[in-house]
Amino acid sequence: MKKLLIAILILALAVLSACGKNDVKGNADGEKTVKVGVSSGDTRTWDYIVDIAKEEGLKIELVKFNDYIQPNLALAEGEIDANSFQTVAYFDEFINKQKLDLEAIGATVIAPMGLYSKKYKKLEELPEGATIAVPNEGTNFGRALLLLQEAGLITLVEDFDGNGALNKIATNPKNLKFEAVAAGNTPRFLDDVDASVINNNFAVEASLKLEDSLFHESATAKPFINIIAVKKGNADRPELQKLVTLYHSKKVEQFIDDTYKGSQIPAYVSVDELVNYKDAWTKPAAK
Repeated sequence: MKKLLIAILILALAVLSACGKNDVKGNADGEKTVKVGVSSGDTRTWDYIVDIAKEEGLKIELVKFNDYIQPNLALAEGEIDANSFQTVAYFDEFINKQKLDLEAIGATVIAPMGLYSKKYKKLEELPEGATIAVPNEGTNFGRALLLLQEAGLITLVEDFDGNGALNKIATNPKNLKFEAVAAGNTPRFLDDVDASVINNNFAVEASLKLEDSLFHESATAKPFINIIAVKKGNADRPELQKLVTLYHSKKVEQFIDDTYKGSQIPAYVSVDELVNYKDAWTKPAAK
């Protein structure tokens, strides 16, 4: 009997010792692992962060998704620790509709929407009555209108809610005309209109350079800054705060600038600014 008790004690000590060598994610030597959901495709920035995080004892596992729905659902279910793939405006709309207890803990980048033209080189050259192609999807349409307002071409109604429609335009001094088309077709309409508002990803696909646009978003376009999101109640976990610290580091900022050359812009605003973006929706940015 005594021998059996001793054997059980030894086994228990071995289990406790093994647990001591592993963190909550089960990694040896106390190395923490954080699962971060990202959109499949271009993950160069997060791949870089994975590498530099290792030097600080943080292991990041990237979990790639092929749509914009599953990353938030997986986060809500606890299958991942954080995600980073969406704008704060999309995030707010999605979690409100799905009733998910998620929150933003940090800003990352903005992929600027731009106003492009084959006929004109400068914004001031756009003539009276010019026709502008805009994305016809609600939030993209709204984003295009906000861009045109920031450019000083129109103003929007005071109760603008981010969703685009022609009746959301309050003033249109140049009597601009608008051609609403599928977002993916906005580059193709450049031959048929005076200018076209094009999402960054479609501009890149069409080999359009941001510096050649008549006007484009900057880091002040807060609704369209991308975020790092976590489950509510987890925001203060040190390893999740470390994700934000790493993303906001000079190393990563330089990497983004060198790699994307303006097609992505670091936008490290505070969480308070990030979540209160609607306050500035109808206020054109200061020139």
